[in-house]
Order: sequence, then C-alpha cells, then structure tokens
Amino acid sequence: MTGQQQTEHLEREAGHLAPGASDEAAAGRRVFAEGHGPVLTDLDGNQYLDFAAGTLTQSLGHGHPEVVEALTAQARRLWNVHDSATPGRAALLELLARLLPERLDTYALLSTGAEAVEAALRVVQATAEPGRNRIGALRGGFHGKTMGARMLVHWDVGHQAFAGNSVLGYSAYCYRCPLELSHPSCGLRCASLVRRHIAAKPNVSALVFEPVLGAAGIVVPPAGYWEQIAEACRANGVLLVADEVLTGGGRTGTFLASERFGIEPDLVTLSKGLASGFPFAVLAGRADLLHHPAASVPGAYSATYGGNPLGIAAARATLEVVERDRLVERVRVLGDRLHERLAALPARFENLGDVRGLGLLYGLEFVTDRQSRAPAPHIARAVYTTALDLGLRVALGGHILRLAPPFTLDEPLLDEGVTLLERALEQVLS
Repeated sequence: MTGQQQTEHLEREAGHLAPGASDEAAAGRRVFAEGHGPVLTDLDGNQYLDFAAGTLTQSLGHGHPEVVEALTAQARRLWNVHDSATPGRAALLELLARLLPERLDTYALLSTGAEAVEAALRVVQATAEPGRNRIGALRGGFHGKTMGARMLVHWDVGHQAFAGNSVLGYSAYCYRCPLELSHPSCGLRCASLVRRHIAAKPNVSALVFEPVLGAAGIVVPPAGYWEQIAEACRANGVLLVADEVLTGGGRTGTFLASERFGIEPDLVTLSKGLASGFPFAVLAGRADLLHHPAASVPGAYSATYGGNPLGIAAARATLEVVERDRLVERVRVLGDRLHERLAALPARFENLGDVRGLGLLYGLEFVTDRQSRAPAPHIARAVYTTALDLGLRVALGGHILRLAPPFTLDEPLLDEGVTLLERALEQVLS
C-alpha cells in the first residue's frame, strides 16, 4: 500500500501535474526514491524487485557502478556541444560496430526512440525511388508519439486523422488472429497478406516494423512469418526498417531481435536498453543509405541533445559491460528459466489467457474467460497492484502485464520474482 510520505508527495504534485500518466504509474501510486541493481526503494522505505527494469531500460539494473562512474566523470568535464566530436564518440561508434551486424556500420546518435524513428523515415523518404511514396507498417505496432510515428500506424488524435501515406499489414498475433484463423493450419495467411499488400506493391519504399510487438503485448510471431515477409521485401526492393527501440541491446537473447528471426534490416532504431535509462538513441544503417547525398544534407542527423557527451558516456559504459560480461548469452540462460516458470501458469489460472515472450521479455494477457477471450484490464490491474504490494514491480498496460527483468539478475532472484507473481495471481484469481 502507498505509505504516508508517498501519499503526501502525490497530493503535492496533483495541483500542477498534467494527467495522462501511464497505467502503471496511475495504478501503482508509488514514489520511487532509490534504485540499486534489481531493487527499487520507495519514499516510505518499501523495497521492490524491479521486473519492469525502469521502463524496459535498465539492462544492467539500477545505478550500475560503472555507468554511474562514467556519467559522473563526464559530468565534471562537458555536457553539450551540439553534435561536435567529443573524445568518447569514436570509441562508442566502434563498440556499436562490434555488437551490431556487419551490414549496419553507420550510426546517427539521437536522444529518444521516436526521434530515431523519425530520422529513419527521413532517410527512407530521401532515398526512395520516384513513385515509391508509401511506407508499410504493421497493425498494432507502436513507434512513438510524434506525428510521423503516429502516421505509420494510423493513430488518430481527437478528430484529426493521421493515416498519411502508410499501408498497414497484419501482425502475427496468433492469440487474437485478426483473420480469425488458427496456427498452424492458417498457413501464415497474415504473412502472405503483408507480402501482397506491402512487399509487392510498386509504390511502397519500406516496411517499418517491430520484430516483436512490444506495446501490443509482446507479440512473438511464429516461425516462417518474418522469413516470408523479409524475402518478399528483398525481392521487391522494399527496405526493411526494424524498430528495436525496446528489443535492441540483447533483451531477446540476441543483440537485435531481428537476428533471432533471420531478418537483415537496412535500418534499425535502438534506444531503451542502450544507456541504462539515460536518454539516448541510435539510428543504425547501411552506409550507402546514411551517406546518400539526399539523406545526408547538413543537419540531417543533428539534434539539440543527440549524441551529447553524457549520453555517449552512459551508452558506452552500458554496452561495454554487456559485451565484456557476455550478458546477451546470460539473457538466453535466464530466459529459458523464466519461460519454464511462466509457461506453467495458464494451466493454473483460468483468467490468464496467454503467456508469450523471448529471452527476458514476456507478456501475460488477461481475459474474462477462455471462451470469449475478452480483454480483462481490471484483472491485470489487480494483479499488478497486488504484486506491487508484495514487493514486485512489473509493467502494466491495459489487459497486459509485461516482464523485463535486468540482465544482471541471478537465478534465486529470478525465482523469487516469479514466486511473488504467482502469489499475486493466487490472491486475485483464486
């Protein structure tokens, strides 16, 4: 329960803070004061295992000493000189080149995931052949809240329609198939429709996609889905733009989720896990695209805070630990253990309709009953708040709970977190 100090603090904020907080902040009503490793402490001294890893950002947990030291040292020297070179930038670029696939060898440094998506859209539009004036995306995708990102997925605001020039294809959301089919008898009809409506259209320049849909509820496509689509895009000259803002950096057990599905993207956006929660983003791509004269005019990749020395320091320290400690391999080991524990839950709880994920990224989908599969956000909210009261923080969004623990977790703490989740499920659903 929210303690007295937190309640008083929230009441102070309420007079001036705009509404519109995330589901988890509105439901949780916590004031987090400190974070160390996988543990958060609130203003009243209560502690929580953080299985949301900040906002899926804290790959190394909270306050990793090497990241703290890098940020502190840099803060003493220099904060912002626009996009001029600074001593740490070359080393970070070389580190990215080691971690990313060889074909992605050129980088623009930015501040947020949405900013990187917008930069990718500019590259696509600048380099597209005449007549290729439309962009493909997937239904249910999320690429940010800026106008270009909203236009991709036809996300209207108020009475304003922002469909733009994008063409939507079907994602492989097998639990809620939009075509009302069942896998595998469906023959991956969703993929064949993406091929027909996006990859094979002569006026489509690129397909912007999340390899695993994040905000939609950790939707992991079955084998064959991405292989079919990627092959068709290649055959028809459609660029592949992977939005790995959430998945990039190792969270699914490979540095890019695209690697798990055999996708070779032309452009990739990364952000959340790169700099331990410090605002930082990267647009990675093929050199011929990012060096194209139309895509590299003066100011094309500059931004007020993009590539600032503090962000570079945080990203470099984070990724050096990921590389040195072989944490992507560690994610696969912990992910197998997490899968084993979570996969057993739907059989015990009728209202837990589906559990799905990869590596250290999982979604739990709650329903009113198994037959109708009607979404049950009230149940997800109750499980979320109960888990929080028990000392476990996860990520709430609608009728979905997302789990994304830090890569540095040990097995006993992973088991403890899942045990706390089970207790929350028992209290709410039994």
